[in-house]
Amino acid sequence: MGLKTNKQINKVRFNKLATHPLQSWEWGEFRKKAGNEVVRFEFGQITLHPLPLTNYQIGAFIKGPKPTAKMLTELKKLAKEKNLIYIKLEPNVIVNSNLKSQDSKLQVKNKASIIKMLKKSGAVPGRTLFTPTSFWLDLTKSENELFQSFHPKTRYNIRLAQRKGVEVLEDNSQTAFERYLELTKETVKRQGFYAHTEKYHRLMWETLHLEMIKAGKEPIARLLTARYKGQIITTWILFVWHDFLYYPYGASSSQYKNVMANNLVMWEAIRYGQRLKLKTFDLWGREPGKGFTRFKEGYRPQVVEFLGTWDLVNSPLYYPYRLAETFRWLILRSKVRLGLSRPKF
Repeated sequence: MGLKTNKQINKVRFNKLATHPLQSWEWGEFRKKAGNEVVRFEFGQITLHPLPLTNYQIGAFIKGPKPTAKMLTELKKLAKEKNLIYIKLEPNVIVNSNLKSQDSKLQVKNKASIIKMLKKSGAVPGRTLFTPTSFWLDLTKSENELFQSFHPKTRYNIRLAQRKGVEVLEDNSQTAFERYLELTKETVKRQGFYAHTEKYHRLMWETLHLEMIKAGKEPIARLLTARYKGQIITTWILFVWHDFLYYPYGASSSQYKNVMANNLVMWEAIRYGQRLKLKTFDLWGREPGKGFTRFKEGYRPQVVEFLGTWDLVNSPLYYPYRLAETFRWLILRSKVRLGLSRPKF
């Protein structure tokens, strides 16, 4: 299969087979607007990322299906044709042996054989983009069963927010989205982490919400807001894809943090997913010890483990690139810790 297949792929079938919103046709269109070349195969789409001041690129195949020998052969051909140093693979494949979720179709039991095949094809463990584990909540349980399963402190905080008069609504208006951008900028500055740019978020919302609404389709991206005393103090972007709900982006104000709005937003997001008859809520990321992870743990989700990150190497420049990449991140993080610079939004 060559690169000309881009124009031959059926959009409806492509979306039906995509198991994650980052493999949706619409996400590919968004990445094109953001400046990436997107190459689509029957099994998924790869984004290409040029390296400044060189004629080399890097490929990213994120949240695709289980790797196969045929797939890896096609990707290696792409790497040679597009002068890619490597292609980063992060398959949307669960390797838990005790997965209890209602939706276990992503689970594989032959982890060792897949890894053996990856290594045989020239893939090596890579630096992660997505965390290797995440949290899933089973939305097929009753509302009461879910609520009673939460940590007592989490239940208390939800009730506190309700008593304080916090109101959570889906609000996809332009005003609410502009507030989301304001709060994202505030959150990045306050917490000192690196985030996507304002342009990135605007293009994402335009493609995954506004254009889909205009075309008469159910949008992938939705916006939940928490209001207190007439102000929007918390905003979350949710993705809806097949029978999954996802929580990729969130931002909040430091003002009124004592009213526990985030706890109520999570609870209302769960109830929102149930109203849509979705099966699973993917909380999008898990880093043990981090504050956002402890927050999510209060909802007693199940830990799911993915196949991991694998770099399909195509050039001897791979290892020098990895070394330079590691050095660059060390410098950036050191500057932030020392207060010499702040992440920008």
